[in-house]
Amino acid sequence: MKKKNFIKTAKKVIDLEIKALEKLKKNLNNSFNNAVNHIVKCQSKVILCGVGKSGLIASKIAATLSSVGTPSFYLSASDSSHGDLGSISKKDILILISYSGQTNELKNIIQYANRNKIFLIGIVSKKDSILYKASDIKLLIPNVIESAGIVPTSSTTVTLALGDALAISAMRQKKFDRSDFKEIHPAGSLGAQLKTVEDIMLTGKKIPFVNENMRMKEAFKVLSKKNLGILIIQNKKKITKGIITDGQIRRFNQKKNNLHNTKVKEIMTKNPIGIDKDALAAKALSIMNTKKITSLCVYEKKNKLRTIGVLHIHNILKSNIS
Repeated sequence: MKKKNFIKTAKKVIDLEIKALEKLKKNLNNSFNNAVNHIVKCQSKVILCGVGKSGLIASKIAATLSSVGTPSFYLSASDSSHGDLGSISKKDILILISYSGQTNELKNIIQYANRNKIFLIGIVSKKDSILYKASDIKLLIPNVIESAGIVPTSSTTVTLALGDALAISAMRQKKFDRSDFKEIHPAGSLGAQLKTVEDIMLTGKKIPFVNENMRMKEAFKVLSKKNLGILIIQNKKKITKGIITDGQIRRFNQKKNNLHNTKVKEIMTKNPIGIDKDALAAKALSIMNTKKITSLCVYEKKNKLRTIGVLHIHNILKSNIS
């Protein structure tokens, strides 16, 4: 059987979808602004519903809205007519998606929303449709050419893009930032990359502090107890003066025999590399890789000379940060 090259077909599909997106961009108007403002001001939930491919798109948009600070969920059109309409409250916003706007399964939901004065946003392409006429805000999808003329492709692409635009616009209006994103994405690679140094650093009694005038024979006890392979050197005022690593100790011991009676300040590296507690842990890893070190002193911006935590590379690796 002769192998065929499908790249030409693929490019045609992509070209059609690009043209559809260009039409969508030109069609955006003040209705989009009104929709975003209502979503931002919603005191309850945003509920999305659609049938078939539109239902799949509605589910994805609901997930995106929820992930950026707008509580949302997907409602099955078929289940809604069998009791699930009760999950919609008068404070909710209902977003119905239907390319034709005439889908039978949505009619009961439209009637319920209108009867109970539930705010309705319709995403639809036909102005003479039931959904368009019943919606409080009408978001028009442009008429587009589907791949092969029948398969919902260009229409689903523009609907998805419109949903993403709504979600990101609402997110920015709410000033939803990295810290908010981290709160609701504690797991997964995105959540890991948004962790700060403060989230994973060692604090309190876990920090291997020693005074700069301490003899190494006493410092060894701290080194062994804390088991980090480093010592953080302070003066009487708790100001960080330096750091000692187990590698430095070995190198010093090879040169001099009187290690145990040596003061730690004679061995330490002065002005150790530090990082602010609010910096991303990924940035800390980058510094460690660049400087070829395994630990960082952690400070607050208002006082860079006082160590409040220690970040070891093992803490970063355990948190799946790369």
